[in-house]
Amino acid sequence: MGDKIHQPLGQDRKPGKHPGGRSKRAWSTLLLTSAAVCAIIGAAAWMSLSGSRIKTGDTVVMLERPEAETAAAAPDASADPQQAPGSDSDAAQAPEADGALSTLHGQSGAEVSTTLGENGEEINKITPVTRPDNRPVLLTPPGRVGQNPHLAHLPDPAVVEDTETGPLPVRGPDGERAFDIYARPWSGARGARVVIVVGGLGLSQTGTQYAIRTLPEEVTLAFASNGNSLQRWMQEARRQGHEILLQVPFEPFDYPANDPGAGTLTVNAGAQANLADLHTAMARITNYTGITNFMGGRFLADPDALEPVMRDLAGRGIMFLDDGTSARSLTGQFAKTLGMPFAASDMVLDATQERGYILAKLDDLERIARRNGIAVGVASAFEVSVDAIATWAEEAKARGIEIVSASAVADDPEK
Repeated sequence: MGDKIHQPLGQDRKPGKHPGGRSKRAWSTLLLTSAAVCAIIGAAAWMSLSGSRIKTGDTVVMLERPEAETAAAAPDASADPQQAPGSDSDAAQAPEADGALSTLHGQSGAEVSTTLGENGEEINKITPVTRPDNRPVLLTPPGRVGQNPHLAHLPDPAVVEDTETGPLPVRGPDGERAFDIYARPWSGARGARVVIVVGGLGLSQTGTQYAIRTLPEEVTLAFASNGNSLQRWMQEARRQGHEILLQVPFEPFDYPANDPGAGTLTVNAGAQANLADLHTAMARITNYTGITNFMGGRFLADPDALEPVMRDLAGRGIMFLDDGTSARSLTGQFAKTLGMPFAASDMVLDATQERGYILAKLDDLERIARRNGIAVGVASAFEVSVDAIATWAEEAKARGIEIVSASAVADDPEK
């Protein structure tokens, strides 16, 4: 111990440590961090109470709390949220059942005003409108493709109008189209893509059930407008992930010896009668992206008969898929002129009901897809056709072929 017996206690300790084990630097860091957190919380509170300005490039967006929320405890009985400035009409909101949430389009339900700032920048002030009964609502995003899989069997109210004939597709208040909403999403890759459309569903109950159960969900299903139990089978197909088309009968050259069935649109019937038959067919089901023809060699080649039909379809936001059985069809020309989505089949896959023949045609379809990037084939819901397509589809996907829906390859002037 030596001379240290006379040294005051504590003089030989190393500086820099507090008795609690924390250094002065650690305490300083903790205090600075706490101050920063308090500053962030204070800023957030100020923004929520007084509004905020967000500048992006030359545009400043101001978000403001609605006055209705601060006065929710004493609502004004004269206020009508459906007629609030900037909100959509009643058509943008789905009917609200007891206990159900209302639905608004993603571009609905806000008042937007634009002014210029001191430096000439554009300031958009967005104020949400009052929600009915201050309850939450479901917003559907604008420009969406496809439905939520859990809701795919239900019609979207934005693109359906109720008529005396029944529900018909229509463009939504913000330009929505059934073509987009009911479309089956795909990868977006630009490799070889094959579309297979299997038609005639609804004509045979057992055949329809077998096709829906057996075919891969990437295969597009076309329901015959003069079939049976269409609404039931449509919902089942949509639940299984299929995109669907409505198959409408058109007059062939040898009509009536070759009769496509009830509701056939004919050249001599005239525009009014044909549109009435078309609307009756379209009202049988919902949730389809477009129309495809059944037969129709004569009708599709007659411009006077075809024009009113194509014009009506173009205004409803759906596509037309030509099955390719008529070399004289004018559907492609009318679709381009009217600005509607359009696709045409390259071949019929099952003109001969024999498995080997169908598989060979599917191989031909694959070669077209590898050469051109896209190929479309059509078939009917016969058991031999369904089995051959299901087998080939699994093998083709292993070879790098992507099977996509009809909407994925349509020529769409709006895109």
